[in-house]
Amino acid sequence: MRGREEGSANLFSYVRLEERVPADHPLRPIRALADEVLAGLNDRFEGLYSGMGRPSIPPEMLLRASLLQAFFSVRSERMLMEQIDYNLLFRWFVGLEIDAPVWHPTVFTHNRDRLMETAVARAFLSGLLELKPVKRLLSSDHFSVDGTLIEAWASMKSVRKKDGSGTPPGPGRNGERDFRKEKRSNETHASTTDPDARLYRKGDGQESRLCFMGHALMENRHGLVVDAALTHATGMAEREAALLMLDRRKRRHRITLGADKAYDVEAFVHALRARRVSPHVTINGAVSRTGKIRKTALDGRTTHHAGYAISLRCRKRIEEAFGWIKAQAGLSKVKLRGRARVEALFTFAAAAYNLVRLPKLMALTAT
Repeated sequence: MRGREEGSANLFSYVRLEERVPADHPLRPIRALADEVLAGLNDRFEGLYSGMGRPSIPPEMLLRASLLQAFFSVRSERMLMEQIDYNLLFRWFVGLEIDAPVWHPTVFTHNRDRLMETAVARAFLSGLLELKPVKRLLSSDHFSVDGTLIEAWASMKSVRKKDGSGTPPGPGRNGERDFRKEKRSNETHASTTDPDARLYRKGDGQESRLCFMGHALMENRHGLVVDAALTHATGMAEREAALLMLDRRKRRHRITLGADKAYDVEAFVHALRARRVSPHVTINGAVSRTGKIRKTALDGRTTHHAGYAISLRCRKRIEEAFGWIKAQAGLSKVKLRGRARVEALFTFAAAAYNLVRLPKLMALTAT
């Protein structure tokens, strides 16, 4: 009898919370899509969680809370828990009753880190793209690819020689470190805080930073991210990740791939053609110091088509995804360490970007 009364009370509490959220609130269609994706991941969640021991936070609630953190640019898990504690909209989206106690930030972080694996994040992204109303929006013929630097959660003062020699930072919380006359490279140095991070700079004359490199594959019809990856920051990482994401896609016919001039490399263009991919790559017409124009890997077989110019215009939309992931989702500088954890977070942020845009796209195509 008591259990029945408690169940009725929880149901009544949820109904009261449901009534507080306006029927036309933008988060309603987003939650409907997220719930449909999470329902398809039940088998994966059951394999991750044991029925013995202390009960864990439900994985659906963990992922919904992580989506809120990306949507509303919540800087830390502690602030997220504060918001869920007193914000009725956050409680409704997560699925927490109006009078249920909120989790401790450390408990939430430990449970989230155990759940947030690259395979789970990629399954969430692919599950979202497999939904029928979403699948109708995707192009199966035309794609774009690009990469962006993700600054690591590590200080340049943590860069030390791999053999253990070198002067450590001075004492104190933010001790001084003198780098003058010291040559540092990824072959001889590594960060003691995050060994997976790599020294990298965008161009000549710019400073090196400890970074990862995030990659996204976008379909050109509506600019939705269909795949994401994160690698070490190297000069060849963008092209290697592009081939990796292409190989993960199942297809039966030729497609096009738009990319910027960093992909205008002969080996990469040949690799695309071997995969039945038309290389709609921007020509790198860099001029050397001697005045010689760099030879391009493209030829008239590709550039004379009208679709080539269209792909070059469409590919720039991928910067919108990177901008949202960095500015809104807070990945301009990640607060996690280790490539696997950062890749899971980056992939999940790409799925959150799609979720924000999908309700409006679905409404426009339905009219």
